[in-house]
Amino acid sequence: MKYKAPRGTRDILPGEVERWQQLETRFRQYCTLYGFSEIRTPIFEHTELFLRSVGEDTDIVSKEMYSFQDRSKRQLTLRPEGTAATVRAYLENNLSGQPQPSKLYYQGPMFRYDRPQAGRYRQFHQFGLELFGAAGAAADAEIIALSHDFIRSLKIKEVNLELNSVGCPDCRPAYRDSLLSYLEPLAEEVCPDCRRRFAVNPLRVLDCKDEKCRTLAAGAPVLEHFLCQPCAEHFNQLRRLLDRLAIPFTVNPRLVRGLDYYTRTALEFVCPDLGSIAGGGRYDYLVEDCGGPPTPAVGVAFGVERLLLAADEAALQQEAVPPVFIATAGENLEEEALALAAQLRSRGIAAETELMGRTLKGQMKQCGRKGYDLVLILGQKELSQDLVALRDMRTGEQKELPRKQVLDTVEQLRQAVETSAR
Repeated sequence: MKYKAPRGTRDILPGEVERWQQLETRFRQYCTLYGFSEIRTPIFEHTELFLRSVGEDTDIVSKEMYSFQDRSKRQLTLRPEGTAATVRAYLENNLSGQPQPSKLYYQGPMFRYDRPQAGRYRQFHQFGLELFGAAGAAADAEIIALSHDFIRSLKIKEVNLELNSVGCPDCRPAYRDSLLSYLEPLAEEVCPDCRRRFAVNPLRVLDCKDEKCRTLAAGAPVLEHFLCQPCAEHFNQLRRLLDRLAIPFTVNPRLVRGLDYYTRTALEFVCPDLGSIAGGGRYDYLVEDCGGPPTPAVGVAFGVERLLLAADEAALQQEAVPPVFIATAGENLEEEALALAAQLRSRGIAAETELMGRTLKGQMKQCGRKGYDLVLILGQKELSQDLVALRDMRTGEQKELPRKQVLDTVEQLRQAVETSAR
């Protein structure tokens, strides 16, 4: 035959494509459960976007990008990842002017010149989540909880969530100096890429895939010991929230991710046989680096090909339902709200919680804007009496329920709403 698919690409044929469609539908369902909306960006962008956001000295930019000039001599690049393009779209289309946080998801092909292997292609596919505008650890927990629930629904036999904090510009320089002091005597033993990283971003030595480099870096200083107080508290709060949500995790002090824009939280979902099937973290300075206002953000990307390799054959069937909003009246109630949302979601009831720190009045205004029909309200007084307030936004009726009746009552009301809608 004269023509074949380029190395590192593949055709998805009838019989297999149905599993892709089921996986895409499942991902959309979980995004809907958590209140995320889809965004679609072009598959190519101006090269400068990736140079500025991903980092000129990352492997992606220095070795793996598919870049070309168009007929007008503009330098363009097939997107190697989805976050930079989403940030560009967020700024260009003034999504910050809409009710915050902006909770977006995407899916589609990405392109990197990499050595093809199991579950990794030069044209590969990703699902991604990006949450803009919320600085607290509850936003990180929301991203992780959605990812955990989605991955768990695929009945993958063994997945481990690994976490680390990579600090911020205030605390990372001291760690960088300490790490360099440890690494410089090893300069002749590490790979050429790691020697180059000494000058630009020595933290990425910890991310090197060369086994010898990984062994040499095993005794390096631990970044968590250098975190400033705000970064340490953010990391501690995230771990408390995940414990409350019963999401198991392991702290991996060598996890730094391969992109320059990460701050504070770094995360990966890892399968023993396939490696990372999803990874991400917080990038609080990326929107500003791309020319926008200071905007906290956190996200994660899933490797679709690896998910399909790992997923149970019979796991891809589930339907989604509309959301219930959980409002909070007072401070320090996010743990209770996240825990109640987890209980609702475990019954297949879509639920969202407050992540922006708004007053109750502001939350109810937001509920009106977004069209929620059922709102659960948590307040200190009600919680002390083991009560939760339920407001029907369609009628304005509000009543207090014993906590133990909330799930059954909401389920009955949701079924009634769905029946009347049909």
